[in-house]
Amino acid sequence: MNNSPTPERILQTGLGFWASKALLSAIEIGVFSELARGPEPFAALSGRLGLHPRAAHDFLDTLVALGFLTRSDDGYANTPETDLFLDRAKPSYVGGILEMANHRLYPSWSHLTEALRTGLPQNELKGGGEGLFETIYADPARLQEFLASMTGISHAANQAIAQSFPWTDYSTFADVGTAQGDLAAQIARFNPHLTGVGFDLPEVAPIFEAYVAAVGVADRLTFTPGNFFDHDLPRADVILMGHILHDWDLPTKRFLIQKAYDALPSGGALVIYEAIIDDDRSKNAFGLLMSLNMLIETPGGFDYTGRDCQGWMQEVGFTSTRVEHLVGPDSMVVGIK
Repeated sequence: MNNSPTPERILQTGLGFWASKALLSAIEIGVFSELARGPEPFAALSGRLGLHPRAAHDFLDTLVALGFLTRSDDGYANTPETDLFLDRAKPSYVGGILEMANHRLYPSWSHLTEALRTGLPQNELKGGGEGLFETIYADPARLQEFLASMTGISHAANQAIAQSFPWTDYSTFADVGTAQGDLAAQIARFNPHLTGVGFDLPEVAPIFEAYVAAVGVADRLTFTPGNFFDHDLPRADVILMGHILHDWDLPTKRFLIQKAYDALPSGGALVIYEAIIDDDRSKNAFGLLMSLNMLIETPGGFDYTGRDCQGWMQEVGFTSTRVEHLVGPDSMVVGIK
């Protein structure tokens, strides 16, 4: 056996943006939603997608080679995964986060080297514009895309929390930074005895209310408008923060954990979840890359290890903490008051 080093992994990673952009463009032009109706021959599919003859065969066959489409005598077709997760008409659609990646993150990440050398964001802030959240929340279309992207990246973890956390011990919960409300909706769906609150900026209210109604749990969920910097958090037995803390610097992280502690009763629980980095900082590549994404997107945000988060919880008074893996790169850190 020849164990000599090869450059294959280096080249695949270095040129990985080729495959990434091919998938992102396929989502943008609706390849997978178009094929959700069934297989289509080349001429019909390329025509409906508006592909130029020079590009069409190479593009569609690239998606076959990458494993995102299949090809047979009937034409091109979705794989089971792309049919389930990349058809915009299905509730299981996770492409929202990839749409945002295509429109916002892909251009900004081309300036990663500058961010590494300066420590400064490379998004709208770079040109003197508004910050990430001010920009997104000011534009209804971008807000809708952003909130849908949060559902896409979080849905599997939301379901895991809804089913694995000991909800029988509690009766109320508050989802802080609720976005579309998928975490609250999944918790309510799997736990009929619970009532919950979604807490976010006022602009989110109609999006949250439409989403939880579509899931069928609007009778047990309410929306409370507020800014978690300026307003008290809703009081509940369990407070959850999903993909929230990593947006902020360390003093703000500690501030938000303190606010959650103050809003909980004795015996209440704080659940913080995102792509928690492993304590050795050597395995959860997604979590580490997400932390670099916070460098690109925010003035002070960063991702962190489970040990880090447990320490911050213990500093404000949580007497019992634990880290539990959820799904993929996501874990939750639980603190009990």
